[in-house]
Amino acid sequence: MALPVLSADEQRILGSLLEKQRTVPASYPLSLNSLRLACNQTSSREPITDLDDATVEAVVRELKTRGLVRVVWAGKATRTLKYHQLLDEVLSLQPDERALITVLLLRGPQAPGELKTRTDRLHQFNDRDEVEQVLQRMAALPEPLVRQLERRAGQQDHRWVHLLGLVSEPAGPATAPLVDRETVLAEGTGARDAAVRETYDAVAEAYFDKLGDELIDKPFDVWLLERIASLAEPNPLVDVGCGPGHITAFLADTGAQVSGVDLSPAMIGVANREFPDLDFSVGSLFTLLRPRTAAGWGAVLAWYSLVHLAGSELAPAVAALARTLAPGGVLAVAVHVGDEVRHVTELVGEPVHVDFVLHDPGQVLGAFSAAGLTGVEWYRRGPVADEAQTERLYVLGHRPEG
Repeated sequence: MALPVLSADEQRILGSLLEKQRTVPASYPLSLNSLRLACNQTSSREPITDLDDATVEAVVRELKTRGLVRVVWAGKATRTLKYHQLLDEVLSLQPDERALITVLLLRGPQAPGELKTRTDRLHQFNDRDEVEQVLQRMAALPEPLVRQLERRAGQQDHRWVHLLGLVSEPAGPATAPLVDRETVLAEGTGARDAAVRETYDAVAEAYFDKLGDELIDKPFDVWLLERIASLAEPNPLVDVGCGPGHITAFLADTGAQVSGVDLSPAMIGVANREFPDLDFSVGSLFTLLRPRTAAGWGAVLAWYSLVHLAGSELAPAVAALARTLAPGGVLAVAVHVGDEVRHVTELVGEPVHVDFVLHDPGQVLGAFSAAGLTGVEWYRRGPVADEAQTERLYVLGHRPEG
């Protein structure tokens, strides 16, 4: 059975339920108010959060649909809804494994010694060696629950992290400073957008000639794009940052009702010439409109179209795209990830001057959560055989029904 992939909010909620089930059994299951307080408490939590009732309720509802939470009534007199976690049953966790998963969900990567101290109220380990033995056992499962991280400079112990979703943590004092992704806005958004537009206008013909058949060697992308097309049905789909239209055309071949939008007039010119039966238009992802023939898009695809945005623009961009979705519609994003702003002077053989931003995975997932998208799933892949040589992150999230 594949492991559930949990967003940051889902990790916090399930971790809090797991913890309180052991530490305050008389008050368990938890009411909405108690669960929110447990999530946002300032002790035994890293990072500190400030989830509101609406967010907790929406995330719990999603977890319920995935079979990870059960909603129960407190009693006939009050009829108060309370929440009970099912993660330990779904994963068939032993008591020692359950304690470690709980603390890893609540506090991120930790060393065995830290885990020994922090699990005392959940399970009694004899020493740190016993903790490490359980971690090794969990890492050796057919579907590993944890993995060991590389030791940081200045640290004696390896830390361990759970594998139930992406974990983002701030860099420690011994690590190199993180990249400043805001540098792409040094001259303002207008100047950045103009540079991007000029770049893709200049390379439009060469871009189509070189990348028109790029999906032939990318079976994972083909599988995921076909899945996105099926999730969009019966509503139309839009490819934002469509370039010369090769991805849009692929989606159309699956039977999807698809349109393409791009900032570059030259790219749209190539797309209209090569695929005259499809609908392409010039536009910005920040001003994307709903389709003319439906209440919202069944899917919005942003396939490497966020690669020129500053870190601070991620959440507004994801929110803007999410607002155009039909209820139940899916936003699908692909980005390069890493700690770098890469200035490029040559693209598909043409001279250019443009910056590519390698985004932080946690920030991307955080943008999905902030936009109210649920059922978030993500895939992270190593470098593919192209000139970029970067890791890729693919994220899908659904607009709630109703």
